[in-house]
Amino acid sequence: MIPLHLISVIPFLLSPHISAQLTPSPTYTPPTASSGLASSTSTPNTQWSNILGNSLYFYDAQRSGKLNEGTYGNRVEWRNDSALQDGSDWNLDLTGGWYDAGDYIKATFPLTFTLFALAWGALTHGEGFDQAQQTAYLDGTLRWGYDWLIKAHPSDDVLFVQVGSGDVDNAYWGGDENIPGPRPAYPINSSFPGTDAWSSAAAAFALGSVLYTPSISYNVTSSSSAPSSIGNATYSASLLSQAKTLYNVANSTSNKTTYYDSLGGSVSAYASSNWADDFTLSSLALAIATNESTYYADAYNNYVSYAISGQQQVWNWDSAIPAIYVLFAEIAHARPGLAAGAGLDRNLTGWQNETEKLFDSIIDGSFKRSYLTRGGLLYFEGDSDEASLNPATAIAMLMFKYAPIASSQDKTERYNNFAQGQLNYMLGKNPMNAVYLVGSHPNSPQNPHSAPASGGNNIKEIRTSPPTEAYVIYGAMVGGPLSDDRFWDWRDDWVQNEVALDYNAMIPTLAAMQILNQTSDPPYVSIQAGTYSIPSEQPCDAALPCEGGGLSKGAKAGIAIGVIVGVLLILAAIWYWKRKQIGAWWRKGYRR
Repeated sequence: MIPLHLISVIPFLLSPHISAQLTPSPTYTPPTASSGLASSTSTPNTQWSNILGNSLYFYDAQRSGKLNEGTYGNRVEWRNDSALQDGSDWNLDLTGGWYDAGDYIKATFPLTFTLFALAWGALTHGEGFDQAQQTAYLDGTLRWGYDWLIKAHPSDDVLFVQVGSGDVDNAYWGGDENIPGPRPAYPINSSFPGTDAWSSAAAAFALGSVLYTPSISYNVTSSSSAPSSIGNATYSASLLSQAKTLYNVANSTSNKTTYYDSLGGSVSAYASSNWADDFTLSSLALAIATNESTYYADAYNNYVSYAISGQQQVWNWDSAIPAIYVLFAEIAHARPGLAAGAGLDRNLTGWQNETEKLFDSIIDGSFKRSYLTRGGLLYFEGDSDEASLNPATAIAMLMFKYAPIASSQDKTERYNNFAQGQLNYMLGKNPMNAVYLVGSHPNSPQNPHSAPASGGNNIKEIRTSPPTEAYVIYGAMVGGPLSDDRFWDWRDDWVQNEVALDYNAMIPTLAAMQILNQTSDPPYVSIQAGTYSIPSEQPCDAALPCEGGGLSKGAKAGIAIGVIVGVLLILAAIWYWKRKQIGAWWRKGYRR
């Protein structure tokens, strides 16, 4: 634990809590899974509207703290108030926020990635939320996250990056009313810095500030717009103040490092591998939020200094690089004056080249560690192994976002088609006929890895106790299938079946995009119920290592190496045993 005297906090002197300003009308309740069999006959498309509504409902199901706060209160009847002492070890109120995944840790780093993605998507495709009548729920979702993030930033350099202990949390499987303690809170500050966490939070606050700016002008394309009713000058200013402060701390702290390097194993669940990408993204987001070229100059200088150009990376909580490319391209189209004001001549063409180099490498197969599975899922070695759908849907969102400003109509169509293929795969167009969004279709996962939704309390029998999940966590996208396209709907297989804030971060925007494009029904509408079945073999992944179900790639590689070494040893032994005879043969042959 970091000594209390190193943290310059003034307990409870925080920005005032501002509840959601919009009241849902009409209210939304997720329909039963069987509704996924019915083709939509209305505009906007009912199925895409339900996907959008369910994906926001998921965030309500992940809430921590007092659940009746906010305009529309608690609409997830099986969730209860929980973790009401969070922050007490620092004499602070850190209640609220979201549990990060299928357990009860609250983690700031994936939270800020999630808020950034949600706000960014709504900024350019907000009209889709309006058409689906989900803008009030979007507002409630964002404010629930941002309000907690404000609490987690009680003074300039202090940011709490985790609440809850991995050791305690991983030993508990049960409902939200008996979450065990202690639930320590882990802060970073100038003595224990975290450039990545400060920067990621600054980027999230900055994009939120843009979204909440009344009558915002950020027109990437003619159809771009934020939700019509979400503007709030007071809230926007509050978020921008938070963003500026956090960026200034990240920028002025000489010891730039990751928060994991400062705090160690206690926060290892989301240990990022670098901070330079987050730092660059934060300055770029602040350039949009303030319309000040100084921030843009910072972003461009960081982009050059940290050699961000030409990198082949995924977009997730640990890697912001693809988002940086797309955001630079958006700004070149929507705010060209920022580059000019910074004395830079990088125009849209330059950022098109940067972005398209990445996207084309993914599509044509030259991305050095990605490929399409036989069923068509974009798979990244090392990033898709423990959540295959997350990086695929993230790239889909970026391609859809960028496609309207691509360098040619051919590129526009190419990126849209590829992105649509990834979205369709997630929604049923795959070899398993599995619909990887919980509650959307009878072929959706029935047993996602979620402690509060499971209804069980026996950590040794997670898969079977109870036999069927007690509650439906509507709208949650599970981790996804293995690289062979097979999927096991087992609660104990957290690789394939866990749910998480960041997994879902793209789904609302992807659904809003389909609404605006007037896309026909998602593929699951034409999939017959009951055509998904759990494979008869055992899975082979990090959650359930290979036990009678084949060998992992590492095991296969180990065996191959063992065979090669064995053969070499045998040859060496033969050589040693017959070395005189072999020598005589060699000399005889040489003389010829």
